[in-house]
Amino acid sequence: EVPVRSLSDILELVRIAQDRRHVAETRINARSSRSHCIFTLKVKCRRLVAAGELENSGKLHLVDLAGSECAKKATLDDGSGHSSDKKTAWSDEDRERKNINQSLLTLGRVITALRDGTGRVPYRDSKLTRLLQDALGGRCKTVVIATISPALNAVEETISTLSYAEQASGVKNRPVATSLLRTIRL
Repeated sequence: EVPVRSLSDILELVRIAQDRRHVAETRINARSSRSHCIFTLKVKCRRLVAAGELENSGKLHLVDLAGSECAKKATLDDGSGHSSDKKTAWSDEDRERKNINQSLLTLGRVITALRDGTGRVPYRDSKLTRLLQDALGGRCKTVVIATISPALNAVEETISTLSYAEQASGVKNRPVATSLLRTIRL
């Protein structure tokens, strides 16, 4: 958590987050996200009222989810059937792909559990779903923006993304304004 006081402080943190974001080239995308990126902004507004000090607070999550990828479609190939990079890079790509797909599967299970109203919601099965718990069936207002491609070779990914967004839009949150009144003692 980093306290900020101005727009320039916020923009600097966004720049740092962009620098930390890991991207790599795949067959599908020249700048493919190799990890999820979550930027959370907590806002507190204080003002004096007759009874004391009123503090309103809110939270904004900006989330860039890396897309799920099939190893055969995504891997850059040098024609020999092996990755064009060293074996360690191949292993790193496989691990990244596995972690991305696993967290997206868990997110899908959370969305399904919330939509269907079934018993246990597996928030704790993934760091991603733990961080976004208040935005997934919680007390926050949530908006989903799905980025899709018009390219013919991306039809499967586009359909999958739209299906995922449709499932997520069925989750019902219960937005609640968060306020705290502190009385001033004289």
